[in-house]
Amino acid sequence: MITSFWKEGHKPTLFAAFLYFDLAFMVWVLLGPLGPEVAKALHLDPAHKGLMVATPVLAGAVLRVFMGLMVDRLGPKLTGAIGQIVVITGLLIAWSLGIDSYDGVLALALVLGVAGASFAVALPLASRWYPAEHQGKAMGIAGMGNSGTVLAALFAPLLAKAFGWQCVFGLVTIPLVICLGVYLLLAKNPPNRPAPMKLAAYLAPLKTSDAWWFMLFYAVSFGGFSGLTASLSIYFHDLFSLTTVKAGWCSAACVFTGSFLRPFGGALADKVGGIKSLSLLYIGIAALLVLVSASPASFLLTLGLFIIVMGAFGMANGAVFQLVPQRFGNEIGVMTGLVGCAGGFGGFYLASSLGYAKQLTGSYQAGFLIFAAISLVALGVLTAIKAHWRATWGAQLKAVRI
Repeated sequence: MITSFWKEGHKPTLFAAFLYFDLAFMVWVLLGPLGPEVAKALHLDPAHKGLMVATPVLAGAVLRVFMGLMVDRLGPKLTGAIGQIVVITGLLIAWSLGIDSYDGVLALALVLGVAGASFAVALPLASRWYPAEHQGKAMGIAGMGNSGTVLAALFAPLLAKAFGWQCVFGLVTIPLVICLGVYLLLAKNPPNRPAPMKLAAYLAPLKTSDAWWFMLFYAVSFGGFSGLTASLSIYFHDLFSLTTVKAGWCSAACVFTGSFLRPFGGALADKVGGIKSLSLLYIGIAALLVLVSASPASFLLTLGLFIIVMGAFGMANGAVFQLVPQRFGNEIGVMTGLVGCAGGFGGFYLASSLGYAKQLTGSYQAGFLIFAAISLVALGVLTAIKAHWRATWGAQLKAVRI
C-alpha cells in the first residue's frame, strides 16, 4: 500500500502543501510560546492570557470557511498564495510599528488567524491528487504541517530572549518569504478540480447531518490539539515556574508528538477504518484528560501525560480526515473549511476555558474535565451513527474501510 501510494498523485504538490501548512502553523500559534513574555510586558492576568492565545485559533476557525470557498472558486494554489502574502504583510507591519497594548496584540492575533486558515487550502490541494484508498495517508502527510507549531515552541522563545519578543514578528517573515517562493514553484492545482458553483451550493453539505457530525468530531480532535498547543507554554510556566525557553521546549515535545503521529492516525484509519480508530482514540483522550486535570505534582509525569494525549489528538485528526473525503469527495474544499472551522472553535474554547478556569478557581482542572466530557459525547455520537454510515455511503466505497 505504501509503495503504491508513492506511485500516485503529485509529490511536488504534496510537499508544497506540507511546507505551506507547516510554516503557516508556525506563525499561527506564535503568541503561545511568546505568551509569558507578552503577558509580563503588558501586565496580563490569566483570563487575558487565555484569550490572547485563543484569538488566533478563533480567527483561523472563522476564516477557514472563507478560505475553503476561495479554494473551490479560485483554486487552492492561488488561494494559498494570497493567504501567505496577507500574513507576511501583517507581521511586517507589527514588527515595524511595534505593539504596546493588549488591543494591538489582539489585532495581530486576527491576522495570524489567516495563517491558521491555511488548513482549508493545504489539505484540498493534496487530497484531490490522490484516490480514495490513499486519502488517509495523503491528508496525514499534508496535515503533518501541524509540526510547524513545534518550530514556534522551540525557536520563538530563544529569538525573543536574544532580540526581544517584538523582533520575532519580523524575523519569522524570512522563512515565510522563502516558503512562498517554493510554494509558487512546486504547487500545482489538481487536474480533477470541480467546476465553480453558485455560492449557496457550497453550503449545501450543511443540510446533511453528516457534515455536522464531522464538525463535532474535529472540534474535539483538532480543538484539543490546537487548544493545548496555544496553552502549554503558559501552563508549564505557571505550574512549574519554568523559564519561557524551557516551557517552550516542553510544549514543543508535546506538539511534535501530535504532529508526527497524525499521518500514522490516517494510515491506521486506512487499515482498520476511521470509525474504529477514532472511537478508541476518544476513549483514550477522555481518560488522559481526567488524569491531567488532577495536576500531578511530578513535572515528568505531567509532561508524559501531555505528550501521550497530544499524540492521541494528532492520530484522531488523521482518522477524521480519512473519513471526510470518503463522504464529501466532491465538496472537499468547502468541507475542509467547515470541519476545520469547527476544529478551530474547539481550540478557542479549550484555550480560553483553561485561562478562565485558572482565573476563577485558581486551577485548570475544570477546563480539562469539561473537555474530557465533550470527548465522551463525541464518542457516543459516533457509536450511535456508525451502523448507518456503514450501511449507506460506506457501503458504496470500494477497497476502503470506514
